[in-house]
Amino acid sequence: MKLVLSTYNLTLTEAIENHVINKLEKLSRLQERAVAARVLLERDHARAPEQQFICSIRLGVRGPDLYAEDCESDLYAAIDKVVKKLEQQIRTRHNKLKARK
Repeated sequence: MKLVLSTYNLTLTEAIENHVINKLEKLSRLQERAVAARVLLERDHARAPEQQFICSIRLGVRGPDLYAEDCESDLYAAIDKVVKKLEQQIRTRHNKLKARK
């Protein structure tokens, strides 16, 4: 899977990058046909402290892409919640395909 990791108003450390890669490996096990993942990590100083860190992931799969975004006070929590949202979208898509057959 191709990974594009970009940041805005945030320094990308090795720990953050490893955390994102580990979470995306979990997603790639659920969706084998994932082609690419675009991850945007952002820090917005104008927002309330509870919603300062924004993480959005666009997962390129066959058919329409999957997209999730979340705002949290902690960057790692935002990444975890976005991955959970994408897991749910993958499961929903899988169950719809099964029901059609």
